[in-house]
Amino acid sequence: MRVPLSWLREYVDLPATETGRDVQAKLISAGLEVETVEHLGADLKGPLVVGQVLTIEELEGFKKPIRFCTVDVGQANGTGEPQEIVCGARNFSVGDKVVVVLPGATLPGGFSISARKTYGKVSHGMICSSDELGMGDDGTHGIIVLPPETEVGKDAVELLELVDEVLDIAVTANRGDCLSIRGVARETAIAYGLPLRDPALLDVPGPNAFGYPVKVSDPAGCDRFTARTVTGLSPEARSPIWLQRRLQKVGMRPISLAVDVTNYVMMELGQPLHAYDRHQVQGTIGVRRAQEGEKIVTLDGVERKLHAEDLVITDDRGPIGLAGVMGGADTEIADHDPAEEGAAATTDVIIEAAHFDQVSVARTARRHKLSSEASRRFERGVDPQAASAAAQRTVDLLVLLAGGTAEAGVTEVIAPSAPHTITLAADHPDKVAGVTYGRETVVRRLQEIGCDVYGQDELIVTVPSWRPDLTDPNDLAEEVIRLEGYENLPSTLPRPPAGRGLTGRQRLHRRIGRALAGAGYVEALNYPFVGEQVFDQLGLEADDPARRVVKLVNPLSDEEPALRTSLLPGLLAALRRNDGRGSHDLALFETGLVFQPRDAARVAANLPVDRRPSPDDIAALNAALPDQPRHVAVVLAGAREQAGWWGKGRSADWADAVEAARTVAREAGAELGIRKGQYGPWHPGRCAELTVTVDGAERVVGHAGELHPRVLKTLGLPARACAMELDLDVLERVGDTVPQAPSISTFPVATQDVALVVDAYVPAADVEAALREGAGELLESIRLFDVYENAEQLGEGRKSLAYALRFRADDRTLTVDEASAAREAAVALATDRTGAVLRG
Repeated sequence: MRVPLSWLREYVDLPATETGRDVQAKLISAGLEVETVEHLGADLKGPLVVGQVLTIEELEGFKKPIRFCTVDVGQANGTGEPQEIVCGARNFSVGDKVVVVLPGATLPGGFSISARKTYGKVSHGMICSSDELGMGDDGTHGIIVLPPETEVGKDAVELLELVDEVLDIAVTANRGDCLSIRGVARETAIAYGLPLRDPALLDVPGPNAFGYPVKVSDPAGCDRFTARTVTGLSPEARSPIWLQRRLQKVGMRPISLAVDVTNYVMMELGQPLHAYDRHQVQGTIGVRRAQEGEKIVTLDGVERKLHAEDLVITDDRGPIGLAGVMGGADTEIADHDPAEEGAAATTDVIIEAAHFDQVSVARTARRHKLSSEASRRFERGVDPQAASAAAQRTVDLLVLLAGGTAEAGVTEVIAPSAPHTITLAADHPDKVAGVTYGRETVVRRLQEIGCDVYGQDELIVTVPSWRPDLTDPNDLAEEVIRLEGYENLPSTLPRPPAGRGLTGRQRLHRRIGRALAGAGYVEALNYPFVGEQVFDQLGLEADDPARRVVKLVNPLSDEEPALRTSLLPGLLAALRRNDGRGSHDLALFETGLVFQPRDAARVAANLPVDRRPSPDDIAALNAALPDQPRHVAVVLAGAREQAGWWGKGRSADWADAVEAARTVAREAGAELGIRKGQYGPWHPGRCAELTVTVDGAERVVGHAGELHPRVLKTLGLPARACAMELDLDVLERVGDTVPQAPSISTFPVATQDVALVVDAYVPAADVEAALREGAGELLESIRLFDVYENAEQLGEGRKSLAYALRFRADDRTLTVDEASAAREAAVALATDRTGAVLRG
């Protein structure tokens, strides 16, 4: 909302010394976000005067039309002689009054004017357009032509109000009242402690039986409709300069007198209005819901197919306007254009000032992708009590400026409604802010914003009609706090009890992040939003639990309306994005929450703000939220080790993804089972299933390995990319994070190697588990160091697994017989369980 300071001063007697910056600071302190203060005409320097064109000579022989003019500027040039000026514009004639800038002046942007020779003539100044004076678009795209009665030689800076300050306010969705000069003036008056001259306080005649007939069929969508009629408008009447300039300063383009007046009143009072050509309206004006499939051509010339929920204005023919959004072309105000023969200008108008339902207008505007100044205001809330005053103000201006006659008929259709009242404890704002304001301050501040307040310890507050956003006690508390000044709230840092710091869970997450970073991974933080099509791209089965998502009511993007159930979509998108930008050797990780819907949906209750929520309150809130386990995931592509003088390097493969899982498990103190698996996006032959034992039962907590080529192609990922994902919460549950000091023995280690031949389908993890159990307590470590496959030596479908076994005792040096016996016991159990045969 753009607010000219000169317009604001009409309703609030600000001190003459107050600048736009001063008002900005006051309004910001009161809770309005004033983004900028624009200084119009700050670098403008005269002389800039009104001139009258005396002669026009067309210059020939140039690529574009050029005119040599003589202009009477009175005594502004010091001589009284006509001013000779070269101009290329074509929209003015001899006798027109124009704006002339004389030599020595400076225009906006630092453009200095001096006498100069051009097109074979000497031009002593310039005839100005609105763009050259920084006035904005006036619709002509040419020279400013002033009314004939304008005095020659008059100072144009003052006439056109070129010097002003304009406050640009970012109005939040709940403060529709501040989308008007009236609303901002009210806030300014409160901030300065000055009285407000309310422009809506007008003498308005009561409704009678002579007004234009109106029928409201949907009182829920339209609870107030005021109609007034003005006849006998002069077709030649134009908007005066002061009205045009105010519209330009607030960011609107002057169009025609009738339209300009409705726009002016809307910006002044915040009540959107619409003017209909009375001769184009057929029969009774109605308000109803559209019939599915009805059509209307709106003022922008677009034919729109209506939805059954659209609220429309109708006459006997059908829809003539989208209620609260935009009028129809059939009843558009026609302006006088001398160039069009037979075109009749509008002389009789019907003024509509109505109050429409916020939700209905918002949905219609979004459904038709048609945002307007009117819809912006109705969406945020318009004062229903201002409709009759706005209609009266419009009638008064049309009578004054266009010579019209206000008909005696006044139509008002009103759905009965009671004022909204709120019961508020007098000390409630104190509890919310942690500051003692006292009853008197609370009552005074609420009365300043227009509330009627009664009661002592318990206040009965009647909310003003222009503040529909005030619905509960906390809203009223916020009003008191903001007017008393957010900057006056004390800043108190919480003091944690001694001995407390990060929780065990937080320390674990940090250790895991440091461990993965130390292993060469870079943390990537991604948005937790996904589109359901990603599950098809990842190759998940139709009944996969990961497909059950929590959908957002108000997603940031319609393409990603759900919360993630896996970290992989975000990480793989980051991998693709970085690979596409030339970073091909990548290792990324992320720890974050995933979201799983509960079987029974619950609605979360609003937590209190005047006290600390109880454990039961927090438990009830958590019970209404989806399950949110924390996962950790990594993705890899390209080279894992770079090539150089030290060697050839190597590419990342499935084993690196599995090792990342082992790294996480070590930090969590959990024993991770690794076996062959098959799931979703992973390659069926290069996928490891990761398990832990929970309460005596084995549980799958994740997968790791190389991604399926089909997934890589679908997502546009580099070849042989790998990934891993683990459920951190389960690892934390089964893990032992108590630091364990390593056992250091003074006795030597005994190493025994064993090579076992097994069927190719037997997992190496099963063989290792059998060896570990069979070797007993003397086994210190076991490591697979070779896998060999050769059909000629081993047989078809067979492979050889070679393990290095390290034995050590804490109290003695092992003999060869003891180490060999442990080795033989390990081999025997492996043979029994997996069918292994000792190679050689």
